[in-house]
Amino acid sequence: MVHTQFVWSQGGNQVLLCGDFTGWIKYQQMVPVEGSSTTFTTICDLPPGLHKFKFLVDGVWRIDQQQLYKEDEYGVNNIVLVKQPEVMPQTLIVDDGLPVMDIDSLDDQNHADNASTSSNVPHESLLPLRAEDIETTRNRLSQHLSSYTVYELIPDSGKVVALDANVSVEEAFLVMHEEGLAVAPLWDEASHRISGMLTSSDFILILMELQRNHAMVANNMLELSSVSAWKEGKLQLQKRPLIEVDPDETLNAIAIGIMHNHISTVPVLYVAQDTTCPQLLHVACLGGLLKHIHRHFEHRIGYLPLFQQPVGSLPVGSWIRGIGGARDLLTLPTHELLSDVFRLLLDEHISSVPIVDSKGGLVNIFSRSDITSLAKGNVYARIQLDHATIAQALQLVDKKAHSRFGICTRSDSLYQVITLLSDPGVRRVVVVEAGSQRVLGLITLRDVFSLIF
Repeated sequence: MVHTQFVWSQGGNQVLLCGDFTGWIKYQQMVPVEGSSTTFTTICDLPPGLHKFKFLVDGVWRIDQQQLYKEDEYGVNNIVLVKQPEVMPQTLIVDDGLPVMDIDSLDDQNHADNASTSSNVPHESLLPLRAEDIETTRNRLSQHLSSYTVYELIPDSGKVVALDANVSVEEAFLVMHEEGLAVAPLWDEASHRISGMLTSSDFILILMELQRNHAMVANNMLELSSVSAWKEGKLQLQKRPLIEVDPDETLNAIAIGIMHNHISTVPVLYVAQDTTCPQLLHVACLGGLLKHIHRHFEHRIGYLPLFQQPVGSLPVGSWIRGIGGARDLLTLPTHELLSDVFRLLLDEHISSVPIVDSKGGLVNIFSRSDITSLAKGNVYARIQLDHATIAQALQLVDKKAHSRFGICTRSDSLYQVITLLSDPGVRRVVVVEAGSQRVLGLITLRDVFSLIF
C-alpha cells in the first residue's frame, strides 16, 4: 500500500472523497489546510495502479479539471496513477566510507583510548542532514495527521480512569500507582465536569510539603484531605485552566495543542445532543499519537526521509557534554538523595533522569511517574526524603522495570527510536555506547515531537 495524498482546492464547506478504492460507497472526510479557506486534503493508503475518484462538495459530485481525469461508460472521474515509492537505503554512509552501523564500534575504540576523559565523545562524521528532508517529513506528517480525528486514538475496548476530586490524596495516588498512570483526570460530581488533572508532579509537591511539615504526616493529612483540597487550597496546584478536546479534533491539532501548552495528556470529552454532561472518552497523549504514526508508516519509511537518519546526527534529545545535541543531559548516581532528585526534576523541568554507576554506565531511570510507588503501603509516611536515596526508592518501583524505558545506540535510526516509544509503557529511550553501556543521551516522546513539528 502507498500513502497517497488527495487535494481539493476549489472551496466548499464539506468535502468528501470517494473512489474505486472505497468501493464507491464509503466517503473519506477531507480536512481544510491550515491557512487556506478553499483547500482541503486527505491521505489514503492505496495499492499501486490506476485509480478513479471524485469529490463530493457540499452534497454535489465534482471533479477537479486541474487534475488528471478520464471519461468512460460510467461517466467522468479524476484518475491517479499510484507508483510504489523508492525506498531509501537503510545504511547511510559516513565521510570515511564506513557505514553508520560501525559508529558504535568506533565509539568503543575512542572510549578505550580516552578512558580518562569519559565525558568527552568525538563527533561522528555523518552524511549531512538535508533541510529538505526535515521539511518534507514535517509536511507529510502534518498532512497525514490533519486527515484523521481523535476518534482514531480511541481503542475499541478498555477503561478510562477518572478520579473523584473528593477522594483522599492517599487513595488517589494508590490508584494511580496500581493503574500505572502518570496523569489522571479529576471528576467534579457537583458540576458534572472534569475539573482538572492530577499529575505525578502534584505528588512530588505534596511530599515535599509533608517533608517540611512533619505534623501533617502525624495527623494523616493525605488520608484525610481530598485531592481538591490540596490542589485548590493547601498548595494551589491548579494554576492554569484545564485543556480539553473534542473527539472531532484532528490529530494534528491535538499534537500542536499538547506541545504548545506544555502538557503531557489531554482529556477527550464528548457532549451528546440534548445533554450538558460531558462523557470522558479517552485521555490523549503523545504516546498514542506516535503509535498511530508508527502504525501508518511502518512499511513506508522511505516516505519520511528524516525517520531513516541515525539519532546521533539529529538535533533531538539530551546528550552528555562533548556530543552536543538539543541540550545537556543530566545524570545522577545511585546514592543521590531523593529530596535532591525531586528538586532537580521540578527545577530543570524534566520528566526523568538516568541513574548511572561510577563509570557512567546505565543502572536505571528515575522518572516523575515513579513517585506514585511511594503511595503503596504508605511508604511516604515513613520515608525521609533528605535521607533516602534513589536506589532505595527504585526498589519500590514495579519490577517490570525493563518496560519503563527503551535503549538504543547513536547509530540507530529515528524510526527505531519511534518503534520503542510506540510501546505504551515506554516514554523515553536511553542512548548508550555499544559494549560499555555508558549513557550518552536521552530521547523522550516530547523530544521526538519537538523535532517533527
